[in-house]
Amino acid sequence: MKWILRFFGLILVIIIVAGLSIFLLPAEQVARIAADQLRNVTGRDVTISGDVSMSVWPVLGVTAGGIEVGNADWAEGGPMLTAENAAIGVDAASLLRGEIRITNIEATAPTIRLEQRLDGRASWQFTDASGEAQIETEVSPDEPPQAFSIERLNVTDAMLIYDAEGSDRVSYSGVDLSLDWPEQDGPADIVAQLRPTATPVDVTARIDSFSGFLAGEVQPVSFDLAAGGNTAKFEGRAGTSGEVAGRLDMNMASTDTFLAALALPAPGLPQGLGQSVSGGADLTLTTDRQLALRNLGVDLGGNRLNGAADISLNGKPQITAQLDAGPLDLTSATGSSSGGSGSSSGAASSSSGWPKDPIDASGLAAFDAQIALAAQSIDLGQFKLGPTKAMLTNDNSRMVFEMREVSAYGGSVTGQVIVNNRSGLSVGGDINAAGIQMESLLSDAVGLDRLTGAGDARIKFLGSGGNMDAIMRSLSGDGSLNIGSGRILGVDLDRLMRSGDITGGTTIFDSLSATYTMSGGNLVNEDLLLSLSSFEARGAGRVGLGSQDIDYLFTPVALKVNEGSGLAIPIRIRGPWSGPSILPDLEQALDLNLSVEKEKLEQQAREAVSQKIEEELGVTAEDGKSLEDAAKDKIENELKKGLRGIFD
Repeated sequence: MKWILRFFGLILVIIIVAGLSIFLLPAEQVARIAADQLRNVTGRDVTISGDVSMSVWPVLGVTAGGIEVGNADWAEGGPMLTAENAAIGVDAASLLRGEIRITNIEATAPTIRLEQRLDGRASWQFTDASGEAQIETEVSPDEPPQAFSIERLNVTDAMLIYDAEGSDRVSYSGVDLSLDWPEQDGPADIVAQLRPTATPVDVTARIDSFSGFLAGEVQPVSFDLAAGGNTAKFEGRAGTSGEVAGRLDMNMASTDTFLAALALPAPGLPQGLGQSVSGGADLTLTTDRQLALRNLGVDLGGNRLNGAADISLNGKPQITAQLDAGPLDLTSATGSSSGGSGSSSGAASSSSGWPKDPIDASGLAAFDAQIALAAQSIDLGQFKLGPTKAMLTNDNSRMVFEMREVSAYGGSVTGQVIVNNRSGLSVGGDINAAGIQMESLLSDAVGLDRLTGAGDARIKFLGSGGNMDAIMRSLSGDGSLNIGSGRILGVDLDRLMRSGDITGGTTIFDSLSATYTMSGGNLVNEDLLLSLSSFEARGAGRVGLGSQDIDYLFTPVALKVNEGSGLAIPIRIRGPWSGPSILPDLEQALDLNLSVEKEKLEQQAREAVSQKIEEELGVTAEDGKSLEDAAKDKIENELKKGLRGIFD
């Protein structure tokens, strides 16, 4: 018993001596020990400087005037962390058991520098890219590492700098961060608030098995972010090397507001193309910042998209996607509104002209893309498409909409439309249409609704300018039109030819064909041919696409009158589209219809002269000879006879 009491007494003395040795250590020595422990855990140089004070029990605490944690040896931005008025608390009882249990770390106004490289290296990883540990400790490889945990971390008014290779450096000031990690093998809760701008950004996250996460293992993670009324939520798995996989859901009323809250440039995306976003996708992000989205379902502010996408986030986003959509509205990208010719739409009313509001196409510079698209319908503003399969390509602010299988205006359309904003806005296209209902097409294209019928059309066009009016006034190109049977509203050619009445009515025709050229916003046609059962009509003139006016001569000919020679009554169509004057052109009518009478009178005069010559000279036209030649021969013979009489 005596020896047992002596043994326990010895143990007690050792504990007391060990405890007193800790308590009697100078603050600088405790700070050095704390720095050594942090160095062993992180593998980075740790320096505690300035005035140092300490507490003893139950928390062995050190408060220092400054702390610095070194960065990875490949990093270029300086120390990973520098701070003033740093404090570190260590549980003394745990330390006596050989465990490092940091009860709290506090830092005021620190600067935190995080760097990442394309090969996967990240400065916050304490392993190299291959995953081999680089931390050197005094523990032999055969011994288990010391237990390590941080119960609570508080950082206030921090400067956070993130430098990812291939992207612009991002920095945030006024960052507050707290970490609660009560159990070494348990989860950690993180709450942060960033203030890059006047709008705060709030972040909450939970990481399961935080110790494994710090060791480079992929762990379950939940993440919530809110900024300016916009929210994003993630549930999945993530690791410190940058790999992420899980479900992302977003509800962003304004992407511009959200990115502005992060002090990032606002892309100015058009309405319906990302100006607002709600929905989500299964997300996978690799260490080289390649983002894959699957089971994608989002509403972009009126346009609903489903499908899959791959996005490179190194610099300007590079998007490759295959998407399905319902009714798709692209009027904000094409710079014109939807609606008919009577509204303030792409085909504006002629009384007001084309819209002169500036078109903002700067959103085309926010991304590059190759997107295969299938849609129930597409509204391009000026033109409306039905079920569509197309390829949308955006390269350096030049968007090409390639129509592969497109139903439109009762027929099919192929070709492409281009919106180019590289050096000023221009819009062009090369389109072929088959079986198109012309009334709807012409109404959307130029605001004309007087021509009906199904036909084929081709148009190649180019226009430029900062608004719709400027684009329409600059249009150039060419095209053609061929229609089977149809109607012309507003004029009855049959009544016109019978009675001269030009007021109202409808003309039913068998075929119509024309070619045209465009220059300076004017369409010029010289070969319009319209065929009816008893009439035909030809046309030539100018249609002002920019000025919304017309000056056109339309000439119908009644084929069964005037002894089969026809009767022509030219019609001059002149004035604004909203109310052009339609009047017979009398001068042209006289020239056309009296030309036949003139020819008859000339023929009668020629016949009378010929008859008089025959009577006076006694000659007639012989086979192969004209009357003039016969008269010449007669005179020549008479002269010869006279000359012979002189010399006989």
